[in-house]
Amino acid sequence: MKTISELLVILISSSLVSNVVLSQFLGLCPFLGVSKKVETAKGMGMALIFVITLSSGVAGVIYTFIMVPLGIEYLQTIVFILVIAALVQFVEMFLKRFMQSLYQALGIYLPLITTNCAVLGVALTNVQDEYNVVYSMVNGFATALGFTISIVILAGIREKMEYNDIPESFKGMPIVMITAGLMAIAFCGFSGLL
Repeated sequence: MKTISELLVILISSSLVSNVVLSQFLGLCPFLGVSKKVETAKGMGMALIFVITLSSGVAGVIYTFIMVPLGIEYLQTIVFILVIAALVQFVEMFLKRFMQSLYQALGIYLPLITTNCAVLGVALTNVQDEYNVVYSMVNGFATALGFTISIVILAGIREKMEYNDIPESFKGMPIVMITAGLMAIAFCGFSGLL
């Protein structure tokens, strides 16, 4: 029973309390760039959920069963980047083949998942916190879920802001940054959960 409660703590902590975008400020490029439309934000979130969850598991297996026994833990960053790049390539090929409209909507931001520091940050955090493979995958899923929640909320707000009368000096990225800052403050309210 203790394992279930620990997994629940990781799930809540990684998705809400320590939100990767709003409290750790990792993955801001796609967060700001793909959050213009809710549909595109959802697609990016789903792609990130797949990539981060799978890369967390694969990186955990490679680290635990190959790198540690061979004593080559110092290569973890390079290996994790290669794992992430391979998974992103797979997602890109899948979306191009089966979801052409989402593939075109994501545009340049899809290949940028490879260099998204949030994806690598999760893999490195899993190693640092000494999570096993299951905990790593739950942490990866929860982190990506938190990213998806954040980007969809921001996209919804941005869609509503299109119809508002915003002062000229705040139009565009300044109002988006203010909105993201207010969201970060709001997400600080979750810190009392744990």
